[in-house]
Amino acid sequence: MLALTLAAAPLQAQRAEAPPPPPASLPGLPDSAAARTLSPGNALWRSLLLPGWGQSRLNRKLTAGIFVAWEGVTLGMSIKTRHELAYLRRTGSGRANDKRQEHEDWLVLLAFNHLFAGLEAYVSAHLADFPGDLRLRALPGGGAATVSVPVRVR
Repeated sequence: MLALTLAAAPLQAQRAEAPPPPPASLPGLPDSAAARTLSPGNALWRSLLLPGWGQSRLNRKLTAGIFVAWEGVTLGMSIKTRHELAYLRRTGSGRANDKRQEHEDWLVLLAFNHLFAGLEAYVSAHLADFPGDLRLRALPGGGAATVSVPVRVR
């Protein structure tokens, strides 16, 4: 009787196991499904309007933070130099022209921050589906390297 029970039950190696769950996306890397919801043009306009907004929507939080921080620095310094320029003009100082040039420099940096943030968001939205497992290895002997790019065929 024991032999019939053992023969009827499947062995451990014969049991079908459920397939493993798909790997979760790594922290810090954009989730391709979430990143695809933002078109490159939309990302461009968001970051031109408010630097870091397009990057944030693309799950590029560090890049967004850097653009927001630089926006704060340039905006703060342009306001500071504007107040200093107004003071120097009121007092009739000869340094007013130098301070005017400094104020214009901060305004140019502010404009470039908007431009670079928009362009970076545009490129990042285009590259959102780029494979994250790209590898670069040096070959033995030096002087050469190999690049491994996985290709999905649908």
